[in-house]
Amino acid sequence: MPGRLAGKRAFCTAAGQGIGRATALAFAAEGAEVVATDINDAALAELARHDGVTARRLDVRDSAAVEALARELGPVDVLFNCAGFVHHGSVLDCSEADWDLAFDLNVKSMYRTIKALLPAMLEQGGGSIVNIASMASSIKGIPLRFAYGASKAAVIGLTRSVAADFVGRGVRCNCICPGTVESPSLEQRIAAFDDPVAARKAFIARQPMGRLGRPEEIAEMAVYLASDAAAFVTGTAMVIDGGLGI
Repeated sequence: MPGRLAGKRAFCTAAGQGIGRATALAFAAEGAEVVATDINDAALAELARHDGVTARRLDVRDSAAVEALARELGPVDVLFNCAGFVHHGSVLDCSEADWDLAFDLNVKSMYRTIKALLPAMLEQGGGSIVNIASMASSIKGIPLRFAYGASKAAVIGLTRSVAADFVGRGVRCNCICPGTVESPSLEQRIAAFDDPVAARKAFIARQPMGRLGRPEEIAEMAVYLASDAAAFVTGTAMVIDGGLGI
């Protein structure tokens, strides 16, 4: 049977690990032709072994590189923006460099990819943009997520603005707000604590379901939003958080 994304071409950022990798593979499993991008060459080499996946190195902080790849590829039907960075700390811990990195990687990278790929989407008559936001601070205040929460709140605003501007031209734009998800990025942050065992327990304890989310669960939401099943869905912030926002 044809998959939910059969005949579609998808462009994914930060596809090397975690939610990005799970989503790129889910898109391919559903029949999409996937261009999976990242800056991790080893992760890209592994992704390239999967059917339906073309791996390309891309730094989403490099506007010229984003624009060049967009010109080379031509139209895509789906843009999945997943690149992000979690800064730990309050406003008092956040330097201007921390703030600038959070907004450049978490928000401006989406501006770059959308601006580069949207014109061809419009020319072909439509497409779906799916951005990764977060529950953390952008939906619910989470301690020590100042820069991250502010930047992910901006992702929600960016998403709704793009949706409103192009709702009449066939382009849908939605974002996903995950709770805490098991990923290499989370493992790195946990390892940085003085007591990683206690830190992991704390991450789990704040999830009402008593467990962390799985990247594949977020990928399922991304598949839905990318597919024609979500043809009447735009401008939404879809929460998938294990009850964190209750």
